[in-house]
Parts: sequence; structure tokens; C-alpha cells
Amino acid sequence: MTEQQLPEWADPTVPPADLDPQGVSRRQLLATAGLFGTTFALGTASPAAAGGRPPGGGDPRLAYLVGDHHIHSVYSHDAKHTFSQLAKAGAGYGLDWMVFTEHSNVGHADLGAALEHEEIRRARAENPRRLIFQGLEWYIPAAEHCTVLTAPGPHEVDLLTRFERAFDGKLLGWTEGAPGHADTARNEAHAVEAIQWLAEQRRTGYVDDVLVLANHPMRLGIDSPHEMRAWRDAAPEVMIGMEGAPGAQGAAIPGLRGTTSIRGEYENKPSAQSWPGYPADAYLTYGGFDWATATVGGLWDALLSEGKLFSVTSNSDAHRIVFDTWKNGDWQPGQTFDNTGRLPDPVNTGTPQPGSDFWPNQFSRTHVGVTRYGYRAVMEGLRTGRVWLDHGHLLDGLEVRLRRDRDHSRGVTLGGRLRVGKGERLTLYVTVTTASRHNPAGILPRLAHVDVVRGTVRGPAADRDSWRAPDTRVVHSTEVGGRKGTYTLRIPLTAGDESFYVRLRGSDGKRHGAGYLGASVDPHGPVTHAPGDGDPWADTWFYSNPVFVDVTGSRSVN
Repeated sequence: MTEQQLPEWADPTVPPADLDPQGVSRRQLLATAGLFGTTFALGTASPAAAGGRPPGGGDPRLAYLVGDHHIHSVYSHDAKHTFSQLAKAGAGYGLDWMVFTEHSNVGHADLGAALEHEEIRRARAENPRRLIFQGLEWYIPAAEHCTVLTAPGPHEVDLLTRFERAFDGKLLGWTEGAPGHADTARNEAHAVEAIQWLAEQRRTGYVDDVLVLANHPMRLGIDSPHEMRAWRDAAPEVMIGMEGAPGAQGAAIPGLRGTTSIRGEYENKPSAQSWPGYPADAYLTYGGFDWATATVGGLWDALLSEGKLFSVTSNSDAHRIVFDTWKNGDWQPGQTFDNTGRLPDPVNTGTPQPGSDFWPNQFSRTHVGVTRYGYRAVMEGLRTGRVWLDHGHLLDGLEVRLRRDRDHSRGVTLGGRLRVGKGERLTLYVTVTTASRHNPAGILPRLAHVDVVRGTVRGPAADRDSWRAPDTRVVHSTEVGGRKGTYTLRIPLTAGDESFYVRLRGSDGKRHGAGYLGASVDPHGPVTHAPGDGDPWADTWFYSNPVFVDVTGSRSVN
């Protein structure tokens, strides 16, 4: 594999004058974390990055790499762009890592995956400052789609091809998932077996690492709560989370696709395949985020309230880019996707073509905390939940620490766990670095508020189809609209008698209202937009993964 180089903002040999304002800002954050220079040298994740504790206690200081785990190219039957176009565009928007996740089908399994691998190797050589993963968008038996992401290595493409042929619901006809259908239980069992098979390949060392994330979970309403719990519990070290916000965020730009368009292309109604326990409103996005994530006290919180980490991400799902002028090339006589495994190269028309998606990192970003730069470091950061996400380049940086008031360690960060006594006083430290440059829409983003969501942890759900977390609500909100640069909020918390978690959320403040479960739960949460009138740049949010607090049986004396 081509030798990797540090991204420009992290490379000490690149002069600050060669960086844009966001690159300078990110370098300053790296230096503040004590990682600028040789400390951030290329390599696998350190023990601290893998969840260990550095000397002095608390979690390690982190740098955040920005990326996208859901991207399609000419190796997907319904996409358009080449690897080179996508990688170059992502680099221009500050992307550090990306995953090509081509749709499974006959052409891909028989031909495309191997051809794609050779092109990925060339793309890595052409883009040595980017981490470029090969992945797959898996059709989950009886359910929706998933990202399957593997570490580079001698078996990366072989693993994906074997998996596709052995477990893909579309290829094998395992799509039936209607409640009560004779094939549904069998197909759901195949999905669990598939995830366990991936975990076994990792355990035996056939591949260095592999991860799975559920894509656009509420788009069709066919990912039931019990299925999501079954996938997670099958191999939590592999099945680590879901898209908190789907791609296709440009779908409802006014005048672009029509009067019925919704951000994320969430324009569906319940079908016979849908799980009947979801309300009709679950099929919409809220501030561009999936209902499962955007609803305080909803499905994501129901999963977290079991005390088990389940991460959220955001990505482009790039197929066809808004306002892009390229169209699909023409087939040669006798050629099809099934007998070539690849679309013809696109052709520039000079006029805008239909599309719903943004380029990787243009609008949606997933930030992953690491202590070293490299492929496995990104995957371990995802696995340990050191993740926050934003739309519209709302923030340059977010650092979260939770610690006991009597403790002088650095405390724990996103995805971590803190053990405390009953009644112990804690402080949540939230360090925000505001946007340093205009975003790709020409807007200088301004964060308006930071919200703290707190939920009680009660262990495994008695009802595996429950999507409610009735003890979760927004417990603190800070208005920050006039603040610029880097600042730290100090938010006091007290441990009660039960374990709990906290997570963060915030927005530009332009569109909000009472949350889906009411103002007493979420007084100013994300809301839906009118069909066809969903300018994504005018309604941007950030979300963070949780920090868990395990409360012991004894009451602490501060």
C-alpha cells in the first residue's frame, strides 16, 4: 500500500501560510491537544486511543479527523462520479478519510468489487494525505442498508466479496421482512448471522478490523427496534451504530426537485414491509436528522438507556451532486452494468444535472477522535464512540470532558464511562471552537445554543420493540450566539441513585420548536420543514455521542 502522509493541517512541514483559516484552526486544536508534530506520526492506534488511560488518569487528549463513511462512485449502478472526482472534491472541503460503499448487485459481486479495488489502490497513491477505505453498502436481510467498512490489507476486497455473496439480502432474495410473513424470522436470523460472521473474521485475524453502521434507518420504516437491538447485540465490537442523519441533504433545496421533496429523500409512507409501531412522522427528517436520532427520548435514546454505546454519524451518501454539470457516460454496444461491473465515465455537459447529494464533507461531517493518524486509528475511534457530527461546517471543534469535582484528571470523553458514587457532584466541560471561515454556501456559521440531553440507564429493555426512553430529556441549555473563538462551558451535574448518560446537541438557532415528544422533554428541538422548502444551509445542527455515568451502590461524600 502507498505510504501515507499526514493531512496538510497536521503536517509540520506545511507552512501555516499554506493553510486556509479552518486548517489553521484545526492545527491550533491539534497543538492544544499536545499532538502536533511527531506525536501524531502515522501508525496504528495507541493503547490510549483504544480506550486505555494515559498517565495521570482520564481519557487521552484527542485530535478529530473529519470524514464520510457512505459514498458511491461509478461502481454503483445508480451513481455517476469517479473515485478521482470524489476524492478531489472531498479534499477541497477538508476531508481526512472516506469510505467507498458501492451497492451490492450481480455486476458488483462478479466484477466490480475487484476492479474497484484496483482503482482504490490508485486513488490512495494519488491522494496520499487522505485515508481511502473500501467498503460495501449491504442490503440487510429483511431490512434496510448498512455500511460495511474494512481495514486495508491483503484480504480487504476478498472479505467484502465473500460477505456480499454469502449474506446480501438483495442477491439472495432475503428481502421479505413484513411482520408475520413466513420468511421474516428466517431473514432476520440471516442478518444476525452475517454480523457474527464478520466478527469472526476479525477475531481470527483474517482482516485487521471491520465495522458495520446502519444507513438511513427510518427512510422506509423497515428497521424495527428489535432488529436494531439484535444487530447490535450480535457483535457490538462490529455493529457500532447508525446514520444519525442521512445523505441527500440537498433534496429539498427550494425549486430543485419539486414541491414534495424532503431533506434526505425521506419521502416515503408506511408499506407492508414497515414495522407498524412507528408513527407516520418517523418517515421525515427533523433539522435534516433521522427521526430516530432527532427525537429526544426516542429510539436512539431507548438504545442508549440500556447502557450500551450505539454511535451516530452523518455522511453524504453521494450519488448525484446538486448543481453538478456531469452526466453519466454512454454505454458501448452490448455493455451493461451486470457484464462490466462499472458505469462509463461521466461526461461534463456544462449545465446543472439532477441531484440531491453534496460532495463528501461539503455539508455533512463526522468527526472521529484519535491520538494517531491512520486507518486503524479512525476505525478504533469510531468503535469507542469518540464521535461528533455537524452540518454546514457549524463548528471547527468540539471537546467534551466529564469529571468528578473532587477529581483532577482529564475525565472521560465521548463514548466513555465514568464510575461515581450516589449524589456525587460532577462537571461537564464543553469546549467549543467556532467556525473560522465561510462554509461552502458562503455563510459564516454561528452556533446559537448548546443543549445537554440526560437519560437514565436501566439495563436491557424488557420490550425489544420499545422505541421510547421516558426518562430522557433536555436538562440544560446555554445560549452562545454572541461567542466567538474557543470557549469552555462548565455545566454542573449531580449523580442520583441511578446510572445515566449525557449527550450534546446544538444548532444555528434558525429553525426549532417543541420536540417530537413535547416541550417538557425538548423545549426547542429540530422540526420538519414544508415539502419542497428545506434549504439545508438555513437549518444546521451538531450532535455528539454520549458519555455514560455508572453510579455505584454507595453514596459518595464530596
